[in-house]
Amino acid sequence: MRRRVVITGLGVVTGLGTTVESFWNGLIEGKSGIAPLTLFDTTEFKVHFGGQVHGWDPEALFGTKEARRLDRFAQFSMVAAEAAVKDSGIDFSAYPLERSGVFIGSGIGGLNEFETQHSIMKERGPSRISPFTIPKLMVNAGSGHVSIKWSLRGPCSAVATACASAANAIGDSLRLIQHGLADIMITGGSEAAITHMGLGGFAALRALSTRNDDPQRASRPFDRDRDGFVLSEGAGVLILEEESIARARGAKIYAELLGYGMSADGSHITAPDEEGRGAARAMTLCLADAKRDASSVDYINAHGTSTELGDLAETKAMKSVFGDHAKKLQVSSTKSQLGHLLGASGGVELVACAKSLETSVLPPTINLETPGEGCDLDYIPNVARNSKVDYVMSNSFGFGGHNASLLIGRYVP
Repeated sequence: MRRRVVITGLGVVTGLGTTVESFWNGLIEGKSGIAPLTLFDTTEFKVHFGGQVHGWDPEALFGTKEARRLDRFAQFSMVAAEAAVKDSGIDFSAYPLERSGVFIGSGIGGLNEFETQHSIMKERGPSRISPFTIPKLMVNAGSGHVSIKWSLRGPCSAVATACASAANAIGDSLRLIQHGLADIMITGGSEAAITHMGLGGFAALRALSTRNDDPQRASRPFDRDRDGFVLSEGAGVLILEEESIARARGAKIYAELLGYGMSADGSHITAPDEEGRGAARAMTLCLADAKRDASSVDYINAHGTSTELGDLAETKAMKSVFGDHAKKLQVSSTKSQLGHLLGASGGVELVACAKSLETSVLPPTINLETPGEGCDLDYIPNVARNSKVDYVMSNSFGFGGHNASLLIGRYVP
């Protein structure tokens, strides 16, 4: 018999807020975390804006020595994880450290460190490359540093499935606890790809919005005038626990993590399957894993990136899976406010889902003025909605054709 798994701690770092409170308040107030970029001079770039975490001071957070050892994405991991652990109130020393682990995903990892050290090598030679280079740029640095912080010796890994990374990491963590391989997991995703190569590379793919004259209205999922996603950074981390452990210590339980489904499109490295068949399969598998009917789902936090192909394919997928119930679904894309955090998206968005269950408020899809052709579901346009929900799904789909869906529900002892 599978063990039950609950969510007991939340932590985020985003351009909309670096605490769960500021992040959530920003979402339900319909604010945008998109602004002109200041990390570097974007004059020669096609895109000049994004979801940057402004005011980030790593030396104040970690001290000068430690800050030099952590790429920006690992810094985000550490801060979000620390917030989630504090929120959960857990004392890891009270439990076997071999039974607590970390799965934090990232689509790209330490891209900034890679660029910095490559420039140093080209300008000054290979002997001047920093000895911290490899430990800083590796995708598993976030998970590694978090496990070291609390001396955790349980399962520890990093998932790299592009924009599905965090959702896959959370789903894999669910499996570990369900099947008795771990009791407590710190899980989610982190990304810091707003760099010269990150911004330039995604712009070269023509994947990004170029609405430089109006950044806050650039991310407009499901809208007729959507023209690409907005590149963002940050982290979203959650604490998962086996239910009886959480109850025994009197933990606050945000939700129960019920189901996980994953699939591949098997069709194109960047474009989604036009009919959304891979996405539909992930959602179907997720529902089957949770042993819930499609009609039980009240709200979906959509992948909704604001791309022409992606939003339409996801809408088709939801219609395919939910049938007549699709018209009753409440759907929104928080990427309209946050932009696209790539490998961190699934973590940040599941935090938003947990808060929706807790508060009975659903965040809106801002900038949705005229729905695009074929985008005809209830996307909660522009204004948050008071709505008591019991089952919430989160979708994350990534380059490479990776699809992942998670289902959480109101916890009932």
